[in-house]
Amino acid sequence: MDHVKTSIRKKRAVETKKKIYKTAEQLFKQYGFENVSVDSIVDMAGLSKGAFYVHFKSKDALTADLINDYVNKLDFDYKSFMESFDANTAAPEILNSFIEKIAHVITCDIGFEHIRTVYKVQITKTVNTTSVLDYNRELYRIFCQIIRRGVEQGEFAAKIPVDTLARHFVMAIRGLTYEWCIRYPDFDLKAQALGHFEILMEGIKKR
Repeated sequence: MDHVKTSIRKKRAVETKKKIYKTAEQLFKQYGFENVSVDSIVDMAGLSKGAFYVHFKSKDALTADLINDYVNKLDFDYKSFMESFDANTAAPEILNSFIEKIAHVITCDIGFEHIRTVYKVQITKTVNTTSVLDYNRELYRIFCQIIRRGVEQGEFAAKIPVDTLARHFVMAIRGLTYEWCIRYPDFDLKAQALGHFEILMEGIKKR
């Protein structure tokens, strides 16, 4: 009997946490992180403030979880995108397609408001955004994979270590995205990213 009661309590706890999570996600998308309070989350979810703090230490902690989950989903999609290429596809072609994909995701799927929020919390360090910054994330590995492929196929020179190049490519994307944020809407991220990476590739192409 006690086992049954414990199972019911655990199930309710999981459902409550999921409800808070989904409600916060909806409100953040609609109003932005800064304009949503814990009160508004629990009011919309029909829960008490105490229920919120049982599962999350703060709104920042909840936001960190949301960002982490979204980054994992993005990286899974990027990985699936990479796996769609034929084994004989040239590395520069894959890199161009990948950059175009990233630019599309940032501008169309994530959007300016959410990117601006993520950059702001990274600078102020009000939210743990390790999942975005981590060089062990799938995005970094994909850049390594493309560059290594180019080296093995004789398209890229091997003068600089692959992991070093991959880090600089990731930094380039972050820099371009920041430029997009501060010049929005008068900055075409896709066009600028493709142009910038064409210059970067010229520097590593095998002569």
